[in-house]
Amino acid sequence: MSRKSAYAWHASWREGGRAALASRGAGGFPCQLSGAQAEQLQAELEAGPAAQGWSEDQRWTLARVADLIHRLFGYRYTPRGVSYLLHRLGWSPQVPVHRAVERDEPAVARWRTEQWSRVRGRPSSWGRG
Repeated sequence: MSRKSAYAWHASWREGGRAALASRGAGGFPCQLSGAQAEQLQAELEAGPAAQGWSEDQRWTLARVADLIHRLFGYRYTPRGVSYLLHRLGWSPQVPVHRAVERDEPAVARWRTEQWSRVRGRPSSWGRG
C-alpha cells in the first residue's frame, strides 16, 4: 500500500465515515447481457457449435462465441471480453485432445498392456554411457 493511498483513504473516511470506504464493486465496463440473455447464451453454447453452423469441428473459440453473441443479441465483444463472460458463466478454457472418431479405447488399452513392452524393447541392449 502506498502512502498516497493511505492519505486518500483517510481523507475519505474523515469526510464520509465508514460508508465512504465501502467497495464500489468491480471496475470496468458492465456486462451488456441481461440475466435472461446470459441464460439463452448458455443454452446455445451447450447445444454445440454444429447447431450454430460450425460443423467442421466441435470447438467453441472466442471468435465464434463473439460472433454468436453478435448474431443473437447485436452486441460486439472482444475476445478478452468473451473470455471474462464465459468464465462468469462457468466455462473454462481447455485445449481439446485431437482423437479420431473411430478410436477404440478398449483396444488401445489392450494393446498398451499386451504389446507395448515387446515394442519398446529391453534396456539391457543399451551400452554404458
